[in-house]
Amino acid sequence: MSMNHHTTEAHDPHSPPHTRRSSTKKALLLAAVPLLAMPLMSAAENVVDEERTQYHHIRIVEVVDGLRHPWAVAFLPDGRMLITEREGRLQLLENGELTRVSGLPNDIQATGQGGLMDILLHHDYPNQDWIYLTYSRRASGGTATTLVRGRLDGESLVDVEQIFTQDRGSGPGRHYGSRLAWTNDGHLLMSIGDRGAQPPRAQDLGDHAGTLLRLNEDGSPAAGNPFEDDEDAHDEIYSYGHRNIQGLIVNPENGEIWSTEHGPRGGDELNFHQAGENYGWPVVTLGLDYGSQQEIREAQARTMEGMVDPVYELLPTHAPSGLALVTADRFPRWQGDLLAGGLRSERIRRLVIRDYEVIHDEEILLGTVGRIRDVREGPDGYIYVLNDHGSSSLFRIEPVD
Repeated sequence: MSMNHHTTEAHDPHSPPHTRRSSTKKALLLAAVPLLAMPLMSAAENVVDEERTQYHHIRIVEVVDGLRHPWAVAFLPDGRMLITEREGRLQLLENGELTRVSGLPNDIQATGQGGLMDILLHHDYPNQDWIYLTYSRRASGGTATTLVRGRLDGESLVDVEQIFTQDRGSGPGRHYGSRLAWTNDGHLLMSIGDRGAQPPRAQDLGDHAGTLLRLNEDGSPAAGNPFEDDEDAHDEIYSYGHRNIQGLIVNPENGEIWSTEHGPRGGDELNFHQAGENYGWPVVTLGLDYGSQQEIREAQARTMEGMVDPVYELLPTHAPSGLALVTADRFPRWQGDLLAGGLRSERIRRLVIRDYEVIHDEEILLGTVGRIRDVREGPDGYIYVLNDHGSSSLFRIEPVD
């Protein structure tokens, strides 16, 4: 199967499939925008910028500062937020104040790109009050991407249990992947990068490196995974041939799985995931080696029969991290679009998709907040953004028009 569409149009017809509303409903939504209440800003919040995008005039509000290399944010039902910091801290945000949560695993290894990474509430929270966290754990041979879950009790994480760890620890401290998302049928997706030193591991179904996993809520392999009957493959694997997935969403309307993935120089990707497919890395890649700017040693082609091409190549280098799907009514003209955060590019890419092809690509927040680590749609319909610096902040994107 091949999905190799890399065109971007200057004109945005803005009618991608699946989540796009009818023109009548869209008109009603547009008419309702002025009636939407803006959030009440706390004393700690301040407007850092305003920007006119193609469809929405937006303001960027700093919700809280004082974070150190934050990685992900999760929203509790009572309005509080949990924010992971890569160096191994979990912060609870309430009324503009940060409180450090105790009870995290004591084997978090903040090495290179690793440390405490993604966070996700159980899909039936608070009826099932598990909170899931990924981190890099000290392991034989280096570090291993690991999944734990626990419960929030006041300002502590309790009942913490390790429910999955990749099968092989390794160096050199990069390409952990580590994004989480729930499928519509209640299974947990988890990405693991190729770990950097040995890219061919992503082609080995007996190795968790370079894969997207599909798990039960207790970390065990989900029934019906594509390789469960293959004695030489790990039962958890859903798709493979990935370099380093760091943006991951599931469309709540149709269950489609989309990701953004770090490529080598010039090879960052947007992918649509299907069970059992091989996404090619490192045998197939659109990018070049970072150091030499020559072709990847293991690469045989830019496309190959039996390997899935990316839906879109994010050029110039984007360094993707954090991916959101706009579903709420706050931004009616963005509904159904993907918002792909970028680290090195210091921007968000608004991607309009029709028939599994990106037909429009708009850059927003270019250089406004620096390196973008996470992008999430909050339960209030606003877009939340974490930047990645030693002194970082959580920001909220609001429509002005």
